[in-house]
Amino acid sequence: MRIGMDQQQLLQQMQSLNKVAKSGASFASDAGVQNINGTGADFGNLLTRAINSVNDQQMESGRLASQIETGDGGVSLVKAMIASQKAGIAFQATLQVRNKIVSAYQDIMNMPI
Repeated sequence: MRIGMDQQQLLQQMQSLNKVAKSGASFASDAGVQNINGTGADFGNLLTRAINSVNDQQMESGRLASQIETGDGGVSLVKAMIASQKAGIAFQATLQVRNKIVSAYQDIMNMPI
């Protein structure tokens, strides 16, 4: 039952991000929706927070995997696998964002003046 709730929450977050991306006016973060041009953080801080979030997910995944490997009770294999998948997806998304940023930078640098 808990897994279904997580999937529903993930779907809702993805739908809200899709709406925000289409509007182009704001960015959704863990704390809610913030206006990039207004009170929100600058791009560097936003990127740093996103990378730190991915790092936290990877650390949690590693911690749960270690607990499974050592046989500590209280951690289910399912929970560890879900954490591992979340960390992997977050890393892949971050990698794609990085690739887009590098591509945009290269496009700008190759523009004639």
